Amino acid sequence: MAGSMKSFLADAGYGEQELDANSALMELDKGLRSGKLGEQCEAVVRFPRLFQKYPFPILINSAFLKLADVFRVGNNFLRLCVLKVTQQSEKHLEKILNVDEFVKRVFSVIHSNDPVARAITLRMLGSMASIIPERKNAHHSIRQSLDSHDNVEVEAAIFAAANFSAQSKDFAAGICNKISEMIQGLATPVDLKLKLIPILQHMHHDASLASSSRQLLQQLVTSYPSTKMVIVTLHTFTLLAASSLVDIPKQIQLLLQYLKNDPRKAVKRLAIQDLKLLANKTPHTWSSENIQALCESALHTPYDSLKLGMLSVLSTLSGTIAIKQYFSSAPGTAATTARSFDLVKLAQECCYHNNRGIAAHGARILTNISASCQEKDLLPLEQDAVFGLEALLVLCSQDDSVGAQATLKITLTCMVKLVKCRPHLSQSVVESLLTQLQSAQDAARILMCHCLAAIAMQLPVLADGMLGDLMDLYKLIGRSATDKKQELLVSLATVIFVSSQKALSSEIKTVIKQQLETASNGWTAYRIARQASRMGNHDMARELYQSLLTQVASEHFYFWLNSLKEFSHAEQCLTGLQEDNYSSALSCIAEALKSYHKGIASLTAASTPLNPLSFQCGFVKLRIDLLQAFSQLICTCNSLKTSPPPAIATTIAMTSGNDLQRCGRISNQARMKHSMEEFRNLATRYGDLYQSSFDADSATLRNVELGIKHCRCIKHIVFLSFQEYSSNGTAHVESEYERRMMSVFNHVLEEVESLNRKYAPVSYLASNTCLCNAVIALLKVPLSFQRYFFQKLQSTSIKLALSPSPRNPAEPIAVQNNQQLALKVEGVVQHGSKPGLFRKIQSVCLNVSSVLQSKSGQEYKIPIDNMTNEMEQRVEPHNDYFSTQFLLNFVILGTHNITVESSVIDSNGIVWKTGPKTTIFVKSLEDPYSQQVRLQQQQGQPPSQQQQQRAAYSRF
Repeated sequence: MAGSMKSFLADAGYGEQELDANSALMELDKGLRSGKLGEQCEAVVRFPRLFQKYPFPILINSAFLKLADVFRVGNNFLRLCVLKVTQQSEKHLEKILNVDEFVKRVFSVIHSNDPVARAITLRMLGSMASIIPERKNAHHSIRQSLDSHDNVEVEAAIFAAANFSAQSKDFAAGICNKISEMIQGLATPVDLKLKLIPILQHMHHDASLASSSRQLLQQLVTSYPSTKMVIVTLHTFTLLAASSLVDIPKQIQLLLQYLKNDPRKAVKRLAIQDLKLLANKTPHTWSSENIQALCESALHTPYDSLKLGMLSVLSTLSGTIAIKQYFSSAPGTAATTARSFDLVKLAQECCYHNNRGIAAHGARILTNISASCQEKDLLPLEQDAVFGLEALLVLCSQDDSVGAQATLKITLTCMVKLVKCRPHLSQSVVESLLTQLQSAQDAARILMCHCLAAIAMQLPVLADGMLGDLMDLYKLIGRSATDKKQELLVSLATVIFVSSQKALSSEIKTVIKQQLETASNGWTAYRIARQASRMGNHDMARELYQSLLTQVASEHFYFWLNSLKEFSHAEQCLTGLQEDNYSSALSCIAEALKSYHKGIASLTAASTPLNPLSFQCGFVKLRIDLLQAFSQLICTCNSLKTSPPPAIATTIAMTSGNDLQRCGRISNQARMKHSMEEFRNLATRYGDLYQSSFDADSATLRNVELGIKHCRCIKHIVFLSFQEYSSNGTAHVESEYERRMMSVFNHVLEEVESLNRKYAPVSYLASNTCLCNAVIALLKVPLSFQRYFFQKLQSTSIKLALSPSPRNPAEPIAVQNNQQLALKVEGVVQHGSKPGLFRKIQSVCLNVSSVLQSKSGQEYKIPIDNMTNEMEQRVEPHNDYFSTQFLLNFVILGTHNITVESSVIDSNGIVWKTGPKTTIFVKSLEDPYSQQVRLQQQQGQPPSQQQQQRAAYSRF
């Protein structure tokens, strides 16, 4: 279990750096200077790892210059190693500062008499095309090498020409005629023509270049009808159209024509492959006639492999806007009848095909049509889709092969989509899943449990009906310790937690614990406990965490599990809350706070430098402060009962416009005002936690948003004024916790509105009762600890480097006060194993500010201009690297503290305060000329004043 949990608690780190950058580079340089070829090669191939660990330009520039030296003086094998390193480190090439020197050293080899050395150099130049796209000497060498008599050199020139054509418009325009002549020349071998043709896909820089390339390809596909030539030409055709965008409809028609008329299966397969590419990239360019032609081809082909490919294209299109365009013609026309008949006939025919893939795509098309199209004549297709999916479910659930499981995933995805769009079909779908769950293979059972959980989250009304069948199956699971059995235990437990809308019964807990004692390992028990915490079943989670405390070998894991146990116990204490019993509520909250304080101490002990658990600590601290604020609010309401306001308090409040006057005495007003300030601050802190959680999944972020709504709801209830408060009760919710919280919010809103209508103005007693009941109702909903609390699927961090930077961090940088400091900020975006899983970085926002820490002793007057520095810039990272500069003024003499803080902006324009924050110190000194002028002026002053100035200057 310790080994399994390590991935969670060590996920945030990227590995300790054994050596600093200079030491690591010196170590590799020593290998490069070795006289042994093996040591030199070993040093060269270790450079990509060095670039990954230290991705800043200073080191990368030095390293590439050393590699260029090796390339210049080494043998061909070393040159090949340098070439591979350059290709692997392509995203670091733009960080080379001395590009001219680097290219000069590499380019010197192009004049070698060895054609292999020239070929490696050409490939090296092609790999560097992104940083030298307009180098004319490189362009000339490539054109010369295309005429070489050495095949190796010509192939390298073709590789370089393709790369430069993709980067440089001038090179592409200049080389296009040369490529055209070579392709059409009779002296050029066919295999060389096949390698030259793909270069034309990069001729998309302007319309005329793309048009001429398309005409050439059109001539080639007609003049050279051999299979290989047609395949290469058509594919280049497609890639050129996809890049230039203007010729996509023509390309779709051309591919459909070859699919229909060309008898060769290889050409048909290539046409299908390219149609799939265009269906994914530009589905809106597909006309109804295109889809109709594809349907006709699929209906008439006798080959299952080709039918499978065509159905794959149609299933892709059926999930996009193309399907709506297909059915958008006026109803009743002959064209509409034929088209709808062909597409529906094809899907219905394929739903029960003996090929699983074909059947899956047929069912998927029917599902997408049912979900997208609302026409009445298409409503019967819903039943066809359900029957087809049920048939596939029966077929694939008995087979544990890889192909069957892939088909089953498609089937279950379609079921969830169909139930979401057509809730009236959910009962039959759920019954089919529960029936088939009893006899299915374990691998299929796991997938079916995921499907049932998704359906139960969308439609809670179906959950109770599942519980009996699920418990029967849970009892029957064998006592095998295989991975599939362990995964099945977790999946079934998850569905059971979702299906149990309220607290788990003692019978369910007993069954689950018995299975865990006999058939599971510690990691399985932890995963089930984690799911229980996510679903709000804290009593079950607490017992499981308690049982796992003695099964871990690491101190950090022990404290982590102990903190989870305490949090679960705290939330369990809140389940005993009852309406109108406020003294009991205070004791329950106090008991919960006691456990929470124990848990936060254990959680702090579980954190490590590589994984500080910052989100977890922030989330729990907010929960603690929220509970304390609720407790204080209930106490304030109770004090109003024991010391009620005078009868005219409400009238005074209405006259003065201050709602707090209803509370009567000044002490009560102050306490209520303090409570409101607490809830306002808590809402702000929840917002800050939201903004700092860039890597969190959407469910976790919605939970944080609910915390903000908690605070705002209570703040507004105090004044019985909801003008500023808007509830999203009709918004789509994706978990039971969200659903119950939104229900409570809406109920509280209705109660307050009814009070306003019945008892205007509202008395303090009715107000207090409503307020306390709202607090209890909110706390009675079990808190959900979402995925990000346990698991970090996406990891993103920013590393900053400032120039100039002092050798010692505490040492200030000296700057004269009449000069500006050019502060260069460089940064690298570092990712985990799944970059961009939830959101991607669009740009980085850099904020630079300076604060005067200590002022020098001079009292003379200095013209003050731009006293403070507050600047902000937004930069877009390229290959995860960004760089910008700031000009800072330090007119006031003294020590200034410069702070550089970074935040990221995602593709939706949302700002996330991810950090980091870096600080340097600057000491502003008086420039020598001003100092000399000032001293000369002081010498002409009266002696007493001159002595005072001198004494002040000596103190400085």
